[in-house]
Amino acid sequence: MPSPFSTIADSALIALDSLTDRAAGLVNPSIRLGVTGLSRAGKTVFISSLVHNLLHGGRLPLFEPLHSGRVSNVRLEPQPDDAIPRFQYEDHIDSLIRERIWPDSTRAISELRLTLDYQSASGWSRLLSPGRLSIDIVDYPGEWLLDLPLLQQDYRTFSQRTVDLARTGIRADLSREWLALAEATDMDAPADEMTARRLFEVFTSYLRACKADERSLSTLPPGRFLMPGDLEGSPALTFAPLPEIPETPATPGSLRAMMERRYDAYKSVVVKPFFREHFARLDRQIVLVDALQAISRGAEAVADLERAMQDVLECFRPGSGSLLSALAGRRIDRVLVAATKADHLHHEGHDRLEAVTRRLVERAVTRAGLAGAGIDVMAIASIRATREATVKQNGETLPVIVGTPIAGETIAGEIFDGNRKTAVFPGDLPENPEAVFEDLKQGSQPRVNAVRFRPPAIPEVNGVRVAIPHIRLDRALQFLLGDRLQ
Repeated sequence: MPSPFSTIADSALIALDSLTDRAAGLVNPSIRLGVTGLSRAGKTVFISSLVHNLLHGGRLPLFEPLHSGRVSNVRLEPQPDDAIPRFQYEDHIDSLIRERIWPDSTRAISELRLTLDYQSASGWSRLLSPGRLSIDIVDYPGEWLLDLPLLQQDYRTFSQRTVDLARTGIRADLSREWLALAEATDMDAPADEMTARRLFEVFTSYLRACKADERSLSTLPPGRFLMPGDLEGSPALTFAPLPEIPETPATPGSLRAMMERRYDAYKSVVVKPFFREHFARLDRQIVLVDALQAISRGAEAVADLERAMQDVLECFRPGSGSLLSALAGRRIDRVLVAATKADHLHHEGHDRLEAVTRRLVERAVTRAGLAGAGIDVMAIASIRATREATVKQNGETLPVIVGTPIAGETIAGEIFDGNRKTAVFPGDLPENPEAVFEDLKQGSQPRVNAVRFRPPAIPEVNGVRVAIPHIRLDRALQFLLGDRLQ
């Protein structure tokens, strides 16, 4: 397998960044926490709630340094990287609390520094440590993470894998226009800008259709095609896979040669800088997963999420031949996979959601060599938008969740206005996670709640806003950061 970094300059820049970070850490101890997840998994909400709870004394009993009283102060500080946009925490909190709307999803990288003053649990450590830890939270789209495997694929391999996947299941219908155009295109004809642009447009339309809510497919590289940012219209983003590419070299000046060059440019100007400047500098990582959404969409969505998670977790694989082998030692030593929206189930279903998610990633974990203390899986709700209750129906007591559906949400034929609360039977997952996958294979699926709720109303007590309610945010914090605050 080819090295993801083919030049000495690439490796030297990574080594320099690593040394710079370590030197800065001697003066101001810090940890870089990467937050990512595929579309709609709740990255922005997770960061906003985490910071709000730490700043406003939220209930975090399982985050030992805070619960034991060893943390004396928590504050936001200017981030160390001036070239990275700041995570707009204040704007997102305003949307969540004052307007009670979910903030816009992550479309680019951003960063926020949170600093904790604390007393070490060890007397010896108190003598050696300044009792301060800065947490640099790096927010980036999961689609960018799915681009990292492209560093180890040439254009022909990328094309073949993409075309093979596009010919399966519901993708076959969605990709019909793109594949018909690609198959009718003479790849050995002279390079033509309009042909390249048309292929790019229909291929991107196919990716967009796969990502739509009603399908919720996850494996959709190249990631920047759906969120191009300032690279929109550039040659590095104007290419598409071609089917049945021969092993022989491309004819100079041909369409295929143009596509190969632009694919290599995409890796060079988009993927490599992200790996070198951001991903390779992370210490810890949380990957958010909307498993309930995939389950509600059926077998193909679940299989595609499993495939995407294999690609994601492969990025964290230690050892030679991995993407992290370019570093002097493995930097990302803890990875948390968190299934979000646990508040859409009764509390008895949380362990089942966790078990299903663990089953979803277990093959990827084994393949990536991450088993053991380096990885954990849990079910969380960064913001709890519902509360639990019971209703009696036909003499039977049933568990329900109560919340405010967003405006326009339809439940049993009734359209909600965004103001009225309602009780919803959340459904449940079977005790045996294998049953979920067996049911999906047979064309049936567990009945799980797919209602979209507004953020909850956050009251004020004596003029002070109460911290945002959550589920297991403290457990996530303990796994990700607890050992660095000993």
